[in-house]
Amino acid sequence: MARLLFLLNDAPFFVTHRLSIARAARSLGFDVHVGVPYEARAVAQIRDAGIQVHDIPLRRGARALLGELRLLRAYWDLIGDLQPDIVHAVTMKPVLYGGLIARLQQVPAVVHAITGLGYLFLIEGMLARVQRASVMALYRIALGHPNMRAIFQNPDDQGLFLRNRLVRPETVVMIRGCGVDMAEFPFTPEPPGPPTVVFPARIIGDKGVREFVEAARILKREGTTAKFRLVGRTDADNPTDVGEATVREWEREGVVEWKGFSNEMPVELALAHVVCMPSYREGLPRVLIEATSIGRAIVTTDVPGCREVVRDRDNGLLVPVRNAQALADALRTLIVDAKLRREMGARGRERALAEFSVESFVTDSLQVYNDLLPQASRQAA
Repeated sequence: MARLLFLLNDAPFFVTHRLSIARAARSLGFDVHVGVPYEARAVAQIRDAGIQVHDIPLRRGARALLGELRLLRAYWDLIGDLQPDIVHAVTMKPVLYGGLIARLQQVPAVVHAITGLGYLFLIEGMLARVQRASVMALYRIALGHPNMRAIFQNPDDQGLFLRNRLVRPETVVMIRGCGVDMAEFPFTPEPPGPPTVVFPARIIGDKGVREFVEAARILKREGTTAKFRLVGRTDADNPTDVGEATVREWEREGVVEWKGFSNEMPVELALAHVVCMPSYREGLPRVLIEATSIGRAIVTTDVPGCREVVRDRDNGLLVPVRNAQALADALRTLIVDAKLRREMGARGRERALAEFSVESFVTDSLQVYNDLLPQASRQAA
């Protein structure tokens, strides 16, 4: 029996973005494990799927030396104890540290999922350039495993890694997004009432929440009739976290409503008339695929990841990054033109079915495993 070990930085993220692969692999006979920081609800869901969970001391955004050494030791012990046939690392630290340990312990096969480049690749300044150079050097080491595949979600990230020779061209695989269950997010007609614009993401600066709020201010000052809702949590581990006090102030100002984190995204998106996420950069945001599946027109930024889901004036509108006025103009267009947004929503549903189904995602991911595992492990699986 081939043993598969996932390494991630967040248990709820594993449930929403990778549990589908884990279930499919288990149904094929893999012994599936996941190393992830403990979170009770998500861990219960993972275990209910028959997957073994190993608690990992990883805190997103933390950079203290002792914590980094503790994480390296945890990966060393976990990989050494399990002796996996294949390690599938997702997000930056699992890729960098897990990839290093997998090379040192001669794991037979490794899959790295590059899900976005994060805060470090958005900031400027001398210190940021030095940090980026250090991280890229670590990527080059981690991605140097002789039997490895690097999965990218958009061509911009893939091109950056190839130009900087962080990865060998023959190891690169493009799988756009992580798939969405189209039955879980069914096409739904718009609800009655005034238009509602939903921002469905963490309340952090890099997701463009400040531009969203400023666009809402602009439209409200003009007298535009619409509601603006934030559906997401704050994130103290992220350097661009807005913080609850700021969000409460926006609420008191009357510019937005804040739902907070929701486990019912099909419901939240169905209550929207327009979905808006003016992010600064993404891998490929699942929530935008979910919105297209529901049949909602989208306003997002013309940046890597977002433009892979939205084609301008087809299933939504693309705007320049960090531009609240352009965002307000695009939102106004869809708020006042119900026919246009419904047409865009219908085209989005068609595109979601054709390009972003969870079935295609699982099939493509399992093919990567099949390409990497040695013949004996493939037969066992």
